[in-house]
Amino acid sequence: MKKFLKKTVQFVAAIPIVLSFAIGAAQADRIKIALAEAPSDELAAFFVALDRARANGLDYEWTAFSDEELAIQAVLSGQMDIGFGTPYAAMQRSKAPLRIIFQLSKLKFFPVTTTKYASLNDLDGEPILLHSRGGGTDSIANVIEDRLGMKFGERSYVPGSSNRVAALLGGRADATIIDLSNKNKLMRSEAGENFNVLEMFEVEASDEALFGNLDWIKNNEKDVDIFVSALLSVWQDLHKDPTIIRRETNPDGPIGQLPPEILAELDGFYTDAVAGGLYDPNGGGRKAANADMEWYSAAGQLEGKASDLNIEDFWYMVPLDKASK
Repeated sequence: MKKFLKKTVQFVAAIPIVLSFAIGAAQADRIKIALAEAPSDELAAFFVALDRARANGLDYEWTAFSDEELAIQAVLSGQMDIGFGTPYAAMQRSKAPLRIIFQLSKLKFFPVTTTKYASLNDLDGEPILLHSRGGGTDSIANVIEDRLGMKFGERSYVPGSSNRVAALLGGRADATIIDLSNKNKLMRSEAGENFNVLEMFEVEASDEALFGNLDWIKNNEKDVDIFVSALLSVWQDLHKDPTIIRRETNPDGPIGQLPPEILAELDGFYTDAVAGGLYDPNGGGRKAANADMEWYSAAGQLEGKASDLNIEDFWYMVPLDKASK
């Protein structure tokens, strides 16, 4: 595997790895957070926010699940309190009042192909490699088909942008959709001349968001406020200076234990991410909610027209509104 590919820690779905942080007996309960992937450079800002929240009295533990669907199910079942993902379909299907409280990142993904393709229309009928069934890249493919009046061929699924880049490099795929970081690394590498980044329309919808059961959120208002305030402070600070993530990363924490070559690239990753619009310094809020209604209804993950959907059925704005004052 090429040296620029992101190294990730492998987790077994049935045996998630849990790391807990306790700050004393003052807090009655510890918040249980369901991550949708293993710690990586993409989660460094989130862990900086966790450290800030812990300094302000938040007691928590996190569990890394192998994919978003497992994280969503863990919150639905009450096993976990807060999860990563965009569970819009589950919100409509489930009787549990799930609500999003913070947009962690936008759907900034890019169609990348071998040079045999020059435009998205060239992929009509062609196979494509995506992250997961029903996930963000699947929704992007659905919207591309809808907007361009074309149809991809067979869809195959390989979690992790770096793994899909490896498939391109190994000749096992000719077309995929990958994240901003891996797109930049691939195109800057010696192999970059062998690939095209196809022109893509702008997307403001959420890729990852923080969500929980509304009843739990209201019953744990103080902890949720601490958490959202910490997230907002980090998202705003990294827009002023992306290097703050590397400088505030705990060397003894899960991000600090990643390979040195990953840590050495944190400044570049977050500089590219801010320049590419991956993070909203305001935590998404109503702008993100409205974009999500439009995007996920067009992608087929929400039933009904976007204009008929009520964002209050999917987002709970109170914590973010308080943190923004």
